[in-house]
Amino acid sequence: MTAPTVTLPSGDEMPMVGYGTWDIGGDTVQEGVRAALDAGYAHVDTAEGYMNEAEIGEVLADYDRDDVFLTSKVLPKNLEYESVRRSCEESLEKLGTDYLDLYLIHWPNPAVSLRETLDAMAQLHDEGKVRNVGVSNFSPYQLSAANHVSDVPIAVNQIEHHPWLQRPDWVETIRETDTVVEAAAPLARTEVLGDDTVQELAERYEKTPAQIVLRWALENDVVVIPKSGSPEHIRENFELFDWELDEADRERLDDLDRDQAVYDTRKKDWTRDVYGISK
Repeated sequence: MTAPTVTLPSGDEMPMVGYGTWDIGGDTVQEGVRAALDAGYAHVDTAEGYMNEAEIGEVLADYDRDDVFLTSKVLPKNLEYESVRRSCEESLEKLGTDYLDLYLIHWPNPAVSLRETLDAMAQLHDEGKVRNVGVSNFSPYQLSAANHVSDVPIAVNQIEHHPWLQRPDWVETIRETDTVVEAAAPLARTEVLGDDTVQELAERYEKTPAQIVLRWALENDVVVIPKSGSPEHIRENFELFDWELDEADRERLDDLDRDQAVYDTRKKDWTRDVYGISK
């Protein structure tokens, strides 16, 4: 079983289902990555801020690197030109690879020049260390600015997206720029799994609530990177490709939108270390 793919501006194919690794480390993330790759996943998502790249790298050493689409991200506190380059080099070393398939700006940082950041990303791209450049948690306005100043196409915008936060205006605007929409927290960090409609559809289709939500995203052409520390759930989250939702049921999930974020609450605590903004 293989996941469908989406074509990036570079021509590279990105699997539409990946394994997310936020907030898991040590043996758990290693067991998770191994379970994912053995189940058929060919897409792993990490970040320097997740503090698990070295553990993931140890697992990837046992697999063919060219068979895995690998994403990492640079923290907003490291968006100055030299800091971007240093962060990328450190991620490559920890992951045990000489290139990333996708490198994302993890969060926008209004205290650092976006042009400076993207100049560094373009240089990494030219050197072959980064095959595709993207952003994460960028509004359409911020993405428009990035596209305006970047010498390399912005391939992906990874945003919070799930049935409770669908952002149709964001999705439409992002796609107008040929940028792929990727759902961070596609399960709303499990909160949406208890939704009555999701539960009812899971029972009717004899699927897990997570499978219902992930299948809905795929049918809306959104890339998903569900996270789990359970090998069983990891395998279940990949069993999405030999069935589909009825149109009426998909529309019921569409109707769940309540503009409710679980992490991108649009209120930023600038004192957090990830931003690195000092007075």
